[in-house]
Amino acid sequence: MTEYVRSPAVAGQFYAGSREALIEEIEACYRHPLGPGSLPEVDEAGPRRILGLVSPHAGYMYSGPPAVCGFYELGQDGRPAAVIVIGPAHRPGLGAAVIQTVGSWATPLGETPVDRDLASALLAACPVLSDATSELEYEHSLEVQLPFLQHLYGETLRFVPIMMLDQDWETARDIGEAIAQVCPEQDVVIVASTDMTHQEPAQLAREQDMLLVRYIEQLDAEGMLRARARHGITMCGYGPTAAMLVAAQALGAQQGELVTYSNSGDIVPAATVVGYLALKVTR
Repeated sequence: MTEYVRSPAVAGQFYAGSREALIEEIEACYRHPLGPGSLPEVDEAGPRRILGLVSPHAGYMYSGPPAVCGFYELGQDGRPAAVIVIGPAHRPGLGAAVIQTVGSWATPLGETPVDRDLASALLAACPVLSDATSELEYEHSLEVQLPFLQHLYGETLRFVPIMMLDQDWETARDIGEAIAQVCPEQDVVIVASTDMTHQEPAQLAREQDMLLVRYIEQLDAEGMLRARARHGITMCGYGPTAAMLVAAQALGAQQGELVTYSNSGDIVPAATVVGYLALKVTR
């Protein structure tokens, strides 16, 4: 029986549709004035202090440069055994959250296998997760992270995709606690996929987003969720970010640190913008 291969849904839209063009696009993000300025190298002797990363998921034209600032930090930190990517759902679906336990994901850069053992252990440990591969077929919040990870880690990359349909505190807590339960001896990075404030003036977007950054840097998942709801902040991946914080803190994280922040108006000036940030959570 042929294993399931999840085909790219937004290649040619959110990012370039051919291998050569995609590599060129990713490398241009690294060299962009809003990016780190140079291409990444994986430090095989890196300290592996990064447990979590907040990363944006818009089209690479807009969020690629701030996104690769986070992946540049990952490269300097070493090579994890696996990467868990948690993203929000942008369309209705069934269940609280879904995970894929077998098969692989394809992009123009090739196929990356799902870490079957890790995904199966998470499914068993977390009642809110369901194994529903078809639910993941069209979700871009997970897919846009993968080419960056493939470009950085190559064929050694193993990953686990999780999509949250419910982003409430209970679901985020349960997923985060399951990751911490399953991964205490495993070298993992948890990528929370989110854009920040949507379609507000740049100054207001920055003020709102920096408010949430303070909670994230303090590893205060509940505080972040309360502040987002209280101020009506349109961060789209608040549940994945909360789940990452719960897991990272249980696995020994000590702090979060903002790597970079920008918005869509930095690329194409407009009256309203979408905020993007890269933020790392470290032991």
